Amino acid sequence: MFESLTKHLPAIENAEGFGNWVVDRESKGTMNDPIKMPYVNYGTTVADVEQAIYDFVDEHPEYELTHYHDILERNGLEWSSQAMSGADVSELDGQAVMALLLGAVRAERFCDGALLGFFEDGSMRRWLLRLKEVDGRDGNEVRYE
Repeated sequence: MFESLTKHLPAIENAEGFGNWVVDRESKGTMNDPIKMPYVNYGTTVADVEQAIYDFVDEHPEYELTHYHDILERNGLEWSSQAMSGADVSELDGQAVMALLLGAVRAERFCDGALLGFFEDGSMRRWLLRLKEVDGRDGNEVRYE
């Protein structure tokens, strides 16, 4: 079910970095030469994972992920970086983990660098590993006999 997301685990595990902050240190801060706001220049791995999350949301309306905030609340989670990063996902189902993933992506719209934090602190990797476990329990795991 979640292979389109978990296939990115090797790229996450082998990434040298996920992005870097771009800070304007050359502009003078005048009307004619204003200082540009800092932003994160994300790497390919982050862009690919972000797109995979949005694709999953579009392809699986049954998960009702447009209500990710409500899903997080039902699972006792707040929509905040600290709460989401510290969440124990070991017992969460696929819908709840997907809500964490989408919540992380959506957080970037309100706070530049939020998504970078979830990659750098290992949350994204941990959440995708949980989805891989959920797939295994659903009978979708490759069996070795």
